[in-house]
Amino acid sequence: MLPIADSFEHGYRGCEIRYGRGRATELGDALDERGLGDALVVCGSNVGANDDLMDPIREGLGDRLAGVFDGTTPGKRVETAFDLLDRRAEVDADALVAVGGGSSLDVARQATLLDVDGRDLADLRADAEAGPDALGDLAPGTDPAVPVVAVPTTFAGADVSAGGSLEVLDADASPTGQPVTVSGAGAMPAIDLADPALFETTPRQVLAGSAMNGFDKGIETPYAADASPVSDATAIHGTRLLRDALPRVAGDRPGDPAATDRAVVGALLVQLDRKLSVIHAFGHGFARRYDVQQGAVHAAIAPHALAYLFDEVDGSRRALANGLGVATAGRDDDAVAEDVVAAVAAVRDSLPVPSRLRELDAVAEDDFPAIAEYIADDWSMGRAPAGLDAAPETIEGVLREAW
Repeated sequence: MLPIADSFEHGYRGCEIRYGRGRATELGDALDERGLGDALVVCGSNVGANDDLMDPIREGLGDRLAGVFDGTTPGKRVETAFDLLDRRAEVDADALVAVGGGSSLDVARQATLLDVDGRDLADLRADAEAGPDALGDLAPGTDPAVPVVAVPTTFAGADVSAGGSLEVLDADASPTGQPVTVSGAGAMPAIDLADPALFETTPRQVLAGSAMNGFDKGIETPYAADASPVSDATAIHGTRLLRDALPRVAGDRPGDPAATDRAVVGALLVQLDRKLSVIHAFGHGFARRYDVQQGAVHAAIAPHALAYLFDEVDGSRRALANGLGVATAGRDDDAVAEDVVAAVAAVRDSLPVPSRLRELDAVAEDDFPAIAEYIADDWSMGRAPAGLDAAPETIEGVLREAW
């Protein structure tokens, strides 16, 4: 396996990735290099109360710390983003430092687009009630005025991204009976500071839930319809690192700092030129029905989704085998596919995550026909390999296998 540098920098789509143990101490310097003054830290209440995590952040920012907004939640409500913008104006911060998992990172990034969108909360709600065309995207074609520094502490892989969404209407208020969300595409973080020491302050259960979400990004990319040798290279090497390290960091084998380092680098690599596809379509389908953690859905679904994929198409099974330590020489395609599925299940089974959909309290088997429709219609299913039967009836069968 290739060695990992103690620290490195890498430019990716306008984001400066800074990796290294202890680099949270550089937060103030990073702001200074960009001519920025004070920063508002954005996080959830649990992260904000975790002094082992927050002390290095406070130390790194020093007198540039303008305050802490600890109001983000997994719901990622648009009201939270407006509250964040009010807090930023109150403390007159030049930048946001988003700390934690995908919820905090997404809310901070999308809030910077909401800041320049021009619509208030009433406008957004009215547009959401009028339909998707009226709601549109946040600030299309406009760059945010407030830069974001992402400081991830989970493996979900939400940091090197312009993605994320904000819920405008919940299912009960929505004219479609499904949550209505809004997002914009121009919210790439200015800096992604990946410090493995901060991941070690995150509870193991939280790391485990995020681990399957990040791990599946590496698994999906090689079989996506628009994969390339470049995206394959980062995805396969990142998958290799995660397969080895995740059980030692978030699973049933006690870890060590070197394993955390490998897991953090792996989580970075699988984000570079990632191609969300079939597994994420399953996760998104459940999110349209339930308030359920994506990593938990991915854990229960991933082996079954891969088995379905390999029954229908090649699915880049030999490339995935390379990343998962599965032997391929002299073996037929069916044997390779079976062992790839088993390798993914083995990583899942090493983590404290669900292995069956029935273990998710919110999920009801009677809802599978509707969820299958959502999955078939999800945008990420558009990256499915050519020849895959993505009809709702077929997808429903996969759900029942995972039940």
